Amino acid sequence: MRLTRNVLLVAALMLAGFGALARSDEAKDEVKEKAFDAPHKVKIKVRMEGPYTADVPLQVVCYFKYTQEGAKKMSGAPVELDKRLGGVIASLRERGEFTGDQLETLLIIPPKDSIKAKGLLLVGLGDEDALSPKLMEAVGRVALREAARLGVSRVAFAPLIRDQGNKKLGTGDVETAVVRGMLLAYDTEKRLQKEGLSKEFTLDAWNVEAGPDYFDDTVTGVQKALEEAGKAIKERSMDPLLKGK
Repeated sequence: MRLTRNVLLVAALMLAGFGALARSDEAKDEVKEKAFDAPHKVKIKVRMEGPYTADVPLQVVCYFKYTQEGAKKMSGAPVELDKRLGGVIASLRERGEFTGDQLETLLIIPPKDSIKAKGLLLVGLGDEDALSPKLMEAVGRVALREAARLGVSRVAFAPLIRDQGNKKLGTGDVETAVVRGMLLAYDTEKRLQKEGLSKEFTLDAWNVEAGPDYFDDTVTGVQKALEEAGKAIKERSMDPLLKGK
């Protein structure tokens, strides 16, 4: 009888231990995020994660024009990203096959078991001194239109500007411009679809990736973008794009 009680006690302790481990694993998998509802039913999420862990059909990252000095300044997320990709980004940039000119794009299909994203889109920012909100708004448009071309419904975006040693723009200002550009470009896509001028495409989610030090500023930037884009969309002409229709 005493043996039976001891066995039951050991079993209960083991189950409790397994439960604690499971809860611990769940906690590790949790990602801090802040979600927003955007025009055309897009869900925008600011997530505290890197471009190598986002489980999405398309991950977008940005790079300044390649220089040896710039490569030496790079740290953090882009270094880890390329490490997991086997150095393919560094190889392309060093060979001049993706220099990072303004709005230059290159799509990479990540090797198996490298990163979680199914596709990786590189977008060039050009010279560091030329960085501006206007450029980042154009980056948002380009990223959205590439997503539409590929037909992906979920996208993650990481500017990687701070990781390349550039502090010209605030992190919030960067995301205000990018998200505004993306939302206005998506509004255009939906108008084109309505008139039969574009293939069907629905963007369900746009994830903005931010590190711990920049999470709050990024959230503020996204909120501002939602206000600005919402106002701009309402002010757009509702006349058909096709003249005479």
